[in-house]
Amino acid sequence: ITVVTWNVGTAMPPSDVTSLLHLNTGETNDVDMIAIGLQEVNSKINKRLKDALFTDQWSELFMDVLSPFHFILVSTVRMQGVILLVFAKYYHLPFLQDIQTDCTRTGLGGYWGNKGGVSVRLSIFGHMVCFLNCHLPAHLEKAEQRKEDFATILHMQQFEGRVANGILDHDLVFWFGDLNFRIESLDICFVKYAIDSNVLSQLWEKDQLNIAKSTWPVLRGFQEGPLNFPPTFKFDVGTNKYDSSAKKRKPAWTDRILWKIKSPSTGLGTGRRQPSRGVLSVSQLCYCSHMEYTVSDHKPVAAIFAVQFASKVDKPPVEIYVADEWSRPEQAVVRYKMAVGFHRSSWDWIGLYRVGFRHPKDYVSYIWARSDDGERCPWCPPGVCGWQVMFSEEALPKGNGEYILGYYSNNSSSIAGVTEPFQISLPRSEEGSSPTDSSGSSSEEDDSTLVLLAPKSRSPSPGKMKRHRSRSPSLAKFQGLILRPSSRDRGTSRSPSPQSRRGLPRDIPTIHLPQEELGCHGAKGKELGQAADSPEGSSFYQTVQEQGGSRRVSTNSSLARADPRNLGLLPALRLEMIDQALGWHRESSDQGYYPCHRRSPTSPPGCGTSPKESCSP
Repeated sequence: ITVVTWNVGTAMPPSDVTSLLHLNTGETNDVDMIAIGLQEVNSKINKRLKDALFTDQWSELFMDVLSPFHFILVSTVRMQGVILLVFAKYYHLPFLQDIQTDCTRTGLGGYWGNKGGVSVRLSIFGHMVCFLNCHLPAHLEKAEQRKEDFATILHMQQFEGRVANGILDHDLVFWFGDLNFRIESLDICFVKYAIDSNVLSQLWEKDQLNIAKSTWPVLRGFQEGPLNFPPTFKFDVGTNKYDSSAKKRKPAWTDRILWKIKSPSTGLGTGRRQPSRGVLSVSQLCYCSHMEYTVSDHKPVAAIFAVQFASKVDKPPVEIYVADEWSRPEQAVVRYKMAVGFHRSSWDWIGLYRVGFRHPKDYVSYIWARSDDGERCPWCPPGVCGWQVMFSEEALPKGNGEYILGYYSNNSSSIAGVTEPFQISLPRSEEGSSPTDSSGSSSEEDDSTLVLLAPKSRSPSPGKMKRHRSRSPSLAKFQGLILRPSSRDRGTSRSPSPQSRRGLPRDIPTIHLPQEELGCHGAKGKELGQAADSPEGSSFYQTVQEQGGSRRVSTNSSLARADPRNLGLLPALRLEMIDQALGWHRESSDQGYYPCHRRSPTSPPGCGTSPKESCSP
């Protein structure tokens, strides 16, 4: 496991971070997971609004760099400028379960998130591990405040489940970040002399964190490797020279990486520790700073750990079986079976990923993994829950390439099963030969595409994206705005999010549309009438009522209340106030046209129905 911490000082990302992640050494082949903690990421208002719609530049950089090495983003959490990202090799994903995140603000008495801690906890092969990234108060005299804030973070962060509800309840805790501990007593001249003379050991006993580890009960059990690298703060930006400003800050090891192993349980009445299968050991293989990065006044710090334990999990929750090669569409059959005790959901799906994908929602296409849609596998023995589904020809990528299938569990928000890479070799269709291929070709490299994800979206964002991906945990509600594709892009959505099946907020007034406007939908007009009888209030198409010579679309209709959180893919956007949008509708009705709303051939038919009622995508 590689752990990295870096206070980036609101700087833009550098062009290359391969040495920071130790990707240019042979160690990369042995690394299974990488945790990256950032502090002071630019979080000004205009930057946060942009990051709410798109992935922040730092996260994009690390995903771009790590994906060719088969690292997938497992989880991420952000609190203003404090970000934590956890990556793992794709073949470990099914064994990383019970993933949860939390954050605690400690700035301004707990009301501001410039200081505090963010965490990602997960079960790794049955062992509970927590990564905690903190940014504690600055300045030499604030040591007691740092102690209180850390105790607050440990107390406030609680997780759901039967085991490891608190941070220190986990089998293994990695604590890192800009902890802001300073060097006491010694003056700046002696500190710089010790650094220049490479006698750093003379500074260790005056380091506040080293002192605290032996005196603060809250730090009991935390371990750290030797500080054999120069203090990482404070530098003149763009140089390797310590602070030359009027303040002349004393150099300090502010950026640290520690770990703690949960003490084994003791036998009752004997006082002797009982060995168990859950015992693990940690060895630190590397602990260093990286002086080559000068974009911030802090230097990044990295550590590599070897964690040894007995695996408590032998098989993934879902096992997927697939042919070695798909050379014909009829070979795109996926067989899968679930482990005993696995809690499936009607919102589970199987994604088709190109080798080198970046996160679980970076798929090429997907198919619902529902038992009512799939056929029972004839090869499964009695009592074993086995199913098979088949990708449609339109959903399959054309050309040659290596791909991976992954079963996404909606209950755990993680991939519960993956295959080994296999080959897809399908002939490319000639340009313009089939209308069903237009959505795939038009979105191949469309940099204008924006992705808007609803909170905890059950369906991933469209797969063929490179630079613009939304990793925001939620999308802010923009009251009084309607989003509509431009005329040149009013086409097929690649794959709408199932989140759109939920009810939409009733904040946009009724729109009156002439009958001929709705007539352009053709078959869709029939679907509108059929959906009127649907008992679910979350239907995509709602009641259509007759009023005189025109049809009235109620306020529950998506035509009347387009909301950015319920749109899966918007190739190009215009933002308009309600009165402007309504004026546009009235003008269009006078001219006798209205844009047809079409859905992708890969979209589930009957989008307004429940998962149980709809057909296979």
